[in-house]
Order: sequence, then C-alpha cells, then structure tokens
Amino acid sequence: MGKTLIEIDEDALAVAQDAFGTKTKKDTVNRALREVSDRVKRHEARMAAERLAAEALDLDALTDKASYRPALTADVDEQGHAA
Repeated sequence: MGKTLIEIDEDALAVAQDAFGTKTKKDTVNRALREVSDRVKRHEARMAAERLAAEALDLDALTDKASYRPALTADVDEQGHAA
C-alpha cells in the first residue's frame, strides 16, 4: 500500500466516519474506497447476469402459445375430453 498526501473534505470525512464507525482518517478513506470498489464490482456482476439472462431467455418464445400448447385434434375436444 502506498503513502499519499491528499487534502480531504473534513465535513465529508466526519460523515463517513460516523457512517462506517471508523476512528482514523486512514481507516475511513480505505473503507470508503473499498465500498466504492465493491459497489462497482456488484454492478458489473449484475449487468453481466442480466446480459446472460437476456441471451438465455427468449420472451417471444415464451409468449407464443402455439409453441407450448398442443394443437387440438379431432379426437379431443376443447376441454381435453375424448370425442
């Protein structure tokens, strides 16, 4: 881990310390960076899952009743009883 000198918004830092329950500036900044990193990774995973689902799920095929309902035959009436 590198050491970096930065200027920090003290008000935002205080809010973050309260939210995270951290005591030091270093812990607060590192926790905030991990939170953002984790959020980005979750978002990317969700987007990848949505892409996979969209490719695997063909809504047109699911809503086409002819593809999952058998055609009526002469020996079966509309209620499914033998004629």
